[in-house]
Amino acid sequence: MKDFSELELDSELLRAIDEIGYSRPTVVQAQAIPHALDGKDVMASAPTGTGKTAAFLLPMIQHLQDFPRKKPGPARVLILTPTRELAIQVTEHARALAKYTNLKIFTITGGISYDEHAELLGKTQDIVVATPGRLMEYIESEKFDCRAIECLILDEADRMLDMGFGKIVERINHECRWRRQSLLFSATLEGKGVREFSETILNEPLEVNADPSRRERKKIHQMYLRCDNMEHKLALLENIIKDQAERTIIFVKTRERLAILRSQLDAMGIPCNWIQGEMAQAARTNMITRFRDGVVNVLIATDVAARGIDLPDVSHVINFDLPRTAEVYVHRIGRTARAGKKGTAIALVEAHDQGMIERISRYMKEEIQERFIHGLRPQTKKPSTAKKKKKVTKKVKEAKAKKKIKQAAKKSQAKS
Repeated sequence: MKDFSELELDSELLRAIDEIGYSRPTVVQAQAIPHALDGKDVMASAPTGTGKTAAFLLPMIQHLQDFPRKKPGPARVLILTPTRELAIQVTEHARALAKYTNLKIFTITGGISYDEHAELLGKTQDIVVATPGRLMEYIESEKFDCRAIECLILDEADRMLDMGFGKIVERINHECRWRRQSLLFSATLEGKGVREFSETILNEPLEVNADPSRRERKKIHQMYLRCDNMEHKLALLENIIKDQAERTIIFVKTRERLAILRSQLDAMGIPCNWIQGEMAQAARTNMITRFRDGVVNVLIATDVAARGIDLPDVSHVINFDLPRTAEVYVHRIGRTARAGKKGTAIALVEAHDQGMIERISRYMKEEIQERFIHGLRPQTKKPSTAKKKKKVTKKVKEAKAKKKIKQAAKKSQAKS
């Protein structure tokens, strides 16, 4: 599919799409949007950064345009997201796509006062984007009416389960039982959890597994740099940030490592912000806003903190620590090369990481090339990850043969 006009969208939507800068539908958009426009339930997976949000927003906005409301009333489309940041991002995206319509789009999340929510809940709503916990509070107090919901959408469904929202989402699903359609979007559909979850939420869904095309993957230039030790690793990091990168996200595996790296970057004279799990919402929002606005161009993050956050114009993703799985690696590098732009992903690989970077290459079905920085080449030899066959000596062979003869003799004695 070469153009969004092939999706039979209204001119108001096509105009907004053009202004946002989308050039052509991504794989997940091309596969999911036609089914969603037909009113079918969809269960879709695609790596982060490949256009999942527009894949569910565009058909919903089109539906609301095709069947305009006759009188003021409560929300017709409900989108659930696992975090406040993601809810805000989806809302902003929805408003940009619905720019030339009269649709009313609101957010219901934690961190906002009851008075603010009470005001918007009294207004006409078309699309509401919400986090499960806060929305359930309003449903239970009969402040939010689910009876008018025509479509329920779950974004980042796998993370909702990881964060323990499964039971709450099932309750919201029951409250919205009069709806005509459900869509479930996730970075992965692997594992029993998401499958069982989908059986509760969806009705005979069409499944979309949208691996990005080679053209989309090529937008991220991937490489790895071998490190002799931590001193060498920090020197490589400093070189990348000061000489190559414009806006960088650095991924680390723990909060302890994040704290250490913050002080090390400070010693290098590199200003940075950071986000981590169990961080106060106000501080977290401030860190993300400063990075998004370009006040600070380096953000250190743990995986728990960064999942699902859409940050524009990230030029580099640096894996200071390699993740525990190849799937997480794909999530991480998806922070760059968004909205049709190009980006660079660099992994800093110590000797014990060599096997992991090779597993990631196999998972992605493409080789991640080793590269070098002038003056900072590794001095140690690249470790071999090939399994060595044990040499069987002549003595071992003779011992095994004798053992077999003895065992055969015992069997014959037992029979006699």
